[in-house]
Amino acid sequence: MGKSKLLFITHEMSPFLELSKISEITRQLPQAMQEKGYEIRILMPRFGNINERRNRLHEVIRLSGMNIIINDNDNPLIIKVASIPSARMQVYFLDNEEYFQRKQVFTDKDGKFYADNDERMIFFCKGALETVKKLGWAPDVIHCHGWMSALIPAYLKTTYKDDPTFKNSKVIYSVYENDFTGAMDPDFAQKAVMGDMTEQHTAVYKPGTNSALYAGAIQYSDGIVLGSSIIDDEVLNNVKNSNKSVLEFDSTSDFENYYNFYDEIANEELAQVV
Repeated sequence: MGKSKLLFITHEMSPFLELSKISEITRQLPQAMQEKGYEIRILMPRFGNINERRNRLHEVIRLSGMNIIINDNDNPLIIKVASIPSARMQVYFLDNEEYFQRKQVFTDKDGKFYADNDERMIFFCKGALETVKKLGWAPDVIHCHGWMSALIPAYLKTTYKDDPTFKNSKVIYSVYENDFTGAMDPDFAQKAVMGDMTEQHTAVYKPGTNSALYAGAIQYSDGIVLGSSIIDDEVLNNVKNSNKSVLEFDSTSDFENYYNFYDEIANEELAQVV
């Protein structure tokens, strides 16, 4: 039996992009799990302020060339890769000129939330799953970090539930302190529908707030991680009412708790069968 496969999907990771505590955990956790025997892949957006030359990003031609459809528009997906030599880890970057080639990440120079952040999120989530399919790499566990990956659990449990790459995958979502105020475009939930989904599948996301994105991810995930000591009360209530397996926040952990949690989630159905 080969190594268990663990996929991380995040919108930030040190040293490439450092916006919050998420960048630290997504740098340290994958390396710790690799050292414990997991086979690792990491995906994140290639935002415009990530320096390609300094970080030695280069395009992966065999993975690039796909189009991601949003609102009946085709959006080209370019895949780039960089390595962290000290950790022997590769990070795959999803790029698109219209959505990601900006000096700022989520807000303009005046601090205003980008009006198309909903489409950027949909593009990233769809593109991430299509990239993993093209890699021909079937993850046992998928761990999502940050609001920008919040649609991944919904897509995995609907459109991709019978896909050979993902049919045996379990998905874990980390909730953190709320990252933004305001809301997505009013048509966000409708735009997010794909494949044989209906708007009913994305209804939980419809308010478009940070808490609503978390609520959707919680609803569709197999397990939840409390990634911060400060979490919105509404989000905490959603976690408690979900009856999902939960990994409590532990800032002093050596990541052994994550290793055990991944194992618990990956083997839940096996335990139920026995």
